[in-house]
Amino acid sequence: MTTVNANIASPRMLLVGGGSVRQIADVLSRFDLSRPLVVSDPVMVSTGLIQRVVEPLTAAGMAPSVFADTVSDPTDMVIEAGVKVFGQGHYDCLVGFGGGSPIDTAKGMAILAAGGGKMRNYKAPVAADKGAVPIIAIPTTAGTGSECTRFTVITDTEHDEKMLIAGFGALPLAAVVDYELTYTVPARTTADTGIDSFTHALEAFVSKRANPFSDALALSAMELIGRHIRTAYAEPRNAGAREGMMLGATQAGLAFSNSSVALVHGMSRPIGAHFHVPHGLSNAMLLPAVTRYSVAGAEARYAEAARRVGFAAAGDRDAAAAAKLITGLQTWNKELSVPTPADYGIKEADWNTKMALMAEQALASGSPGNNPRVPDAGQIVALYREVWTGAATNA
Repeated sequence: MTTVNANIASPRMLLVGGGSVRQIADVLSRFDLSRPLVVSDPVMVSTGLIQRVVEPLTAAGMAPSVFADTVSDPTDMVIEAGVKVFGQGHYDCLVGFGGGSPIDTAKGMAILAAGGGKMRNYKAPVAADKGAVPIIAIPTTAGTGSECTRFTVITDTEHDEKMLIAGFGALPLAAVVDYELTYTVPARTTADTGIDSFTHALEAFVSKRANPFSDALALSAMELIGRHIRTAYAEPRNAGAREGMMLGATQAGLAFSNSSVALVHGMSRPIGAHFHVPHGLSNAMLLPAVTRYSVAGAEARYAEAARRVGFAAAGDRDAAAAAKLITGLQTWNKELSVPTPADYGIKEADWNTKMALMAEQALASGSPGNNPRVPDAGQIVALYREVWTGAATNA
């Protein structure tokens, strides 16, 4: 692969380790911040997990407020509600606490509060480089990598479209990565976010925008995820597995934030928008078929991914290793009980009706253009059909 110039971006501070959330007040103080609005969701509140961040802030005399009305797959309407709450206080930072959705919501709030208007005004390729206040991200799942990326994904409710929003306004100032926060994550979420993390790493590695910095992180992430995902799924209190998955997710986030995602993500966002499938799960549904389609564009890279994740042996030739990657991803989906679109409850007629529109939206996102093999709309429709039937096509 030809070396490209790399413009590297990352949070100024990453605090990584078990129990590190207890140091959140110290993190804010280091940046002279003291008036946080914590952005979270109802589950974090009802389970009491929100206290893991509120209590140390309160003990430090910071009197945090909480906006907990975020939803899975955050919408422009929720962002607007959050900005209204933000405007009623004198906050100097947003603390995103939860899975990818609260962190993405905090990012959207910072961007919209800075520039006004509607979230659609900031849809890529617009550079959303301004944020009203800094963002501190604390993930409670090992999945999205949102704690260290310059991206957020917000659903436009009027157009029923998941919008990619990219820019330095979405890049957290700091992230606290505490694997102990993932102990109570359900098995389904563990699997889906784990495959999401692997997809981030794989797509960053095979992307046309890959570079030596992103490569190193992507390879390490794939190795960690391959080693630990099954154990984290089967043994939720296994500290070593949870730590490995959390580190892999953060490394994968740094990798794709400084490279790019590709066809899987481009096709995944419309599935989430139209059928309300969680993002990690829609990635998992797509990953084997899209990888099969894409291998011809970067066989050596897919082969190396197979070796790193543990599906292929070091001595396997590239063609054999790449084939083992596809088989391994199919096996993961079986072992981790990833449902098909039909099993998830989507009706075939609805899927077929939406395929052309989803293909159009996937291409409009720009992500498929980063893929090692770039499809046209007809090939994307064929891939959506393959995901439904399970039978390989000649797309």
